[in-house]
Amino acid sequence: MRYLLLLGLLAGPMGTGLAQTAQPPLQFFGYQRSVVPVAAGPNCAVIDAGVFAHAGVSLKDLRLYPRTAKARDLPYAITLSEPEQPDTDPAGVLNLGMRDGRIVFDLAMPSRPYTSVMLDLAGRDFIATATVTGVESPGGKEGTRLGDFTLFDLSSQHLSRSTTLALEESSFPYLHVELNTVAAPGAPDTRFLPQMVLGARVPPSREAQSIYSLAVQSSNIVQGDRKTVIHLRLPERVPVERVSFVLESDFHGNFSRDVTITDHPVGTQVNTGEFIDGNIFHVEMTQAGRQIRQQRLSIPATLGSNLQTDAEVEVTIKNGDDSPLPVQAVRLEMRERRLCFQAASDAPLTLFYGDSALQAPQYDFARTFSPMSRMLIARVGPEQKNPAYTPRPDTRAATERHPELVWIVFLAVVCLLALIALRSSRHVPR
Repeated sequence: MRYLLLLGLLAGPMGTGLAQTAQPPLQFFGYQRSVVPVAAGPNCAVIDAGVFAHAGVSLKDLRLYPRTAKARDLPYAITLSEPEQPDTDPAGVLNLGMRDGRIVFDLAMPSRPYTSVMLDLAGRDFIATATVTGVESPGGKEGTRLGDFTLFDLSSQHLSRSTTLALEESSFPYLHVELNTVAAPGAPDTRFLPQMVLGARVPPSREAQSIYSLAVQSSNIVQGDRKTVIHLRLPERVPVERVSFVLESDFHGNFSRDVTITDHPVGTQVNTGEFIDGNIFHVEMTQAGRQIRQQRLSIPATLGSNLQTDAEVEVTIKNGDDSPLPVQAVRLEMRERRLCFQAASDAPLTLFYGDSALQAPQYDFARTFSPMSRMLIARVGPEQKNPAYTPRPDTRAATERHPELVWIVFLAVVCLLALIALRSSRHVPR
């Protein structure tokens, strides 16, 4: 019996958790920031990368409090900058043919505002002038002239290709397009036929496109053999959706460079994250009597989403035999997130975060909130440590907090059983 009592005393403390006393929730938040509304009414505060780095997963521990004693947290909704309509819509090609040496066709546009049209054109080494008119019906002879646009493919010159019509925001149901297409200088003389028009796509209007904010920036540029390498450290849980390149302001050279982006957990050299290829370019010249000016200095890239630690991001620009680009900085950018709330006045509030034990709040406000086109943007102060911070008491069972106790108890049981067996063996007749 005394052996069983001893085992019970050893095992008893491990199976029960310690009773905890209730603590004021604000004491368990590690960080805080001031949030100052512009005025009473709907306000939004931009969430920067610092909040992601120190808040819980999916920002579930964000709490907004008025600066009054014993006040309840203020309901909020988190919005993500993204197009309100799909990424692209198709535009039907109608009445495709030739007229006076030009390729002519109509485009059936989606029933929403648009600011650009991406033409899918076959062929290479061409320069085209696209005259675009907004009309109310296909084949219409009268309409609104929207402008002339230069399209090109300069593949043989190791430069880029652009077949996008950059319009002012329009909502015509149909566009009439006339393409005057010639071969690029140095290319064989080619007759371009209507069959080169394969289709068209309509991306979201510029007003509905994503807004990006800075997550991480690096100016540590290393020039290697035929490549430029940039290393950046991405904090845990900070999302990245785009990589942008900043060149010297006085650089106006033409280029087209392939880019590779990889990431891996800090402290390892194994690429367990993403591998992304892209291209950046700048073209500014006059060819065949047409002015060409196009550039793309950013690449869509989702980084860090599968990593549970800080990530090492490597960006490689492949220069080939050309001179390295005068890169000033490389920016990892995320789509802008906003915390929106209903302010009773312009009195300052406090945003608390950094308590991973909290669950995401369930607010009616978040279910019913609909962002307006022009929201008041509240001013967010710098991150500060919570002066009243107290770590949460560890409420786990003793076996979870001290797994070595399991082995101690196990060894104690083995020793006790061995002792019982030894003493029992002395009373066994020979």
